[in-house]
Amino acid sequence: MYLLLLGIAMMLLKYLQVGFVAHWSWWWVLSPFAMAVVWWSWADASGYTKRKEMEKAEQKKRARIAKLREDMRTPMKRH
Repeated sequence: MYLLLLGIAMMLLKYLQVGFVAHWSWWWVLSPFAMAVVWWSWADASGYTKRKEMEKAEQKKRARIAKLREDMRTPMKRH
């Protein structure tokens, strides 16, 4: 995601002829997009993406269980 944001920022700077990026070649300006493609290909092929997704799900599960346990410990309030 960061590579995409960097690519968009660099592309806008190049298009609007702002700062030192205006003198760069378009190949350099568009290179973060290519790096993002390489990153996503590696992340999917190596299982990194799936592993991170599973870690998030496990963390949510642990938080949900902890909240349920805490709710069971506190006495119910009567209105």
